[in-house]
Amino acid sequence: MMLISTVKRSFCAVLVSVVFAASIPVPASARVIGTEESLAVSGDERARVDAWMARAGIREQMLVLGVDPAQVQARVAALGDDEVRDLAGRLDSLPAGGMSIIGTLFAVFVILLVTDILGLTKVFSFTRSVR
Repeated sequence: MMLISTVKRSFCAVLVSVVFAASIPVPASARVIGTEESLAVSGDERARVDAWMARAGIREQMLVLGVDPAQVQARVAALGDDEVRDLAGRLDSLPAGGMSIIGTLFAVFVILLVTDILGLTKVFSFTRSVR
């Protein structure tokens, strides 16, 4: 019985020590990001996406799949900053080879489909807007 009491006290002492150590404030640093800095990052990513979309192989694949490259370019230009960052991040993680083009075109198709369903555009005749 005495052993259990000693174990309980030891456990409680360790638990109190851990909780106390976790409550010690850690110095943090923060700063305000200016508009220029924020836009510069987005501008670089947007330029990467635009350069990727302007590649001849991408345009040829779009035409093979029956997608108008000018329409896709307009849609990509209409993407928000968060969407451009996401798309630029995906460009880095795509595998080299033919599947990357199909995957990217599928992503563009999904983006176009979602914007059609949300009623922001009317590209596909088989969608019905929620508005």
